[in-house]
Amino acid sequence: MINILVVRDSQDNICSFKVEGHSGFDVAGQDIVCSAVSALVQTAVMGLIDVVGIEPLYHQESGLAHLKIPSGLTDDKIKETGIVLETMLLGLKSIELGYGEYISIRERKVE
Repeated sequence: MINILVVRDSQDNICSFKVEGHSGFDVAGQDIVCSAVSALVQTAVMGLIDVVGIEPLYHQESGLAHLKIPSGLTDDKIKETGIVLETMLLGLKSIELGYGEYISIRERKVE
């Protein structure tokens, strides 16, 4: 199962996320759930770097992706970052709706 943890700050902005595991929907290379999750996460990371213009702390390896938004962003960058990450989360929740036995999303707030 793919487990996703989305962490929000006290202003309800997504400040980090962690994606770990493999869905087990199908074999590697044919797993549409894993492919869809990977595509959404990688597109969000590229959007943050190339469109928003920030450098998130990001680590990825097989079965694991972790992203942390740097502190000290301007209000505009916080808003743009939120648009990208909330859109990613919307896509992930859509996958969870159709393939809930293969993906689990949790959200938690850090005060």
